[in-house]
Amino acid sequence: MIKVGVFGASGRVGKLLLENLKETPDMSVSSVYVRKELDFSIDPSVLITTDMKSFLTACDVVIDFSLPDACEMLLEAAIATPKPLVIGTTGLNVHQLNLLKDASQKMPVLYATNMSLGVALLNNLVEQAAAALKDFDIEIVEMHHKHKKDAPSGTALTLGEHAARGRGVALDKVRVSGRDGNIGERTKDEIAVMALRGGDIVGRHTVGFYNDGEFIELNHTATSRSTFSKGAIRAASWLADKETGLYSISDCLGL
Repeated sequence: MIKVGVFGASGRVGKLLLENLKETPDMSVSSVYVRKELDFSIDPSVLITTDMKSFLTACDVVIDFSLPDACEMLLEAAIATPKPLVIGTTGLNVHQLNLLKDASQKMPVLYATNMSLGVALLNNLVEQAAAALKDFDIEIVEMHHKHKKDAPSGTALTLGEHAARGRGVALDKVRVSGRDGNIGERTKDEIAVMALRGGDIVGRHTVGFYNDGEFIELNHTATSRSTFSKGAIRAASWLADKETGLYSISDCLGL
């Protein structure tokens, strides 16, 4: 039985993790870290704690869907008390990403901006299309619910990175995330990553390849957050016995 520690249990995906793990063979929730207290009840056998070391010691693997500052705190604690980490928190800054890489030198860490199978495959398709369709303009549009705090989404940025890789360029050199006013014509190399927010949209990502006379659009729509929760659980099961290193969701899925 793999004992799972849930970090960010009060969030939308965190609550789903607690429910989905009840239905997962050979895995169970053993500990939950809280900054204050949970506003709902869970199995009394689960350790609910504000002490990070106790939280980490009580589990075999951690699944994190929290906020960047909280994830940073988790990474710092895990470096002192190593434990396999599945990180699904998005919006990490450069320091936090470097901290994630430092942690992966002491324990296995799987970091993914999106845990769904469909998006993992989409990343690969986007890279292939970007390499094959060299004269096409690349535009990425993502849509999420009005409560999402970071923009563009981590998933959209990851898709942009795969598109840039297919073109042999660095995304930060060619990314455009807004257009306003008389800005002139679109440049050949730019890759646009645009964000829309509204209502209760779980997540929709479109990567378009546009040329004179034709275009191709690759779409992924998440209709339930369970796809993220179940993907993270699958990743945690896979990661639990892996060697130290930094892994991706594609590694987990064998893509």
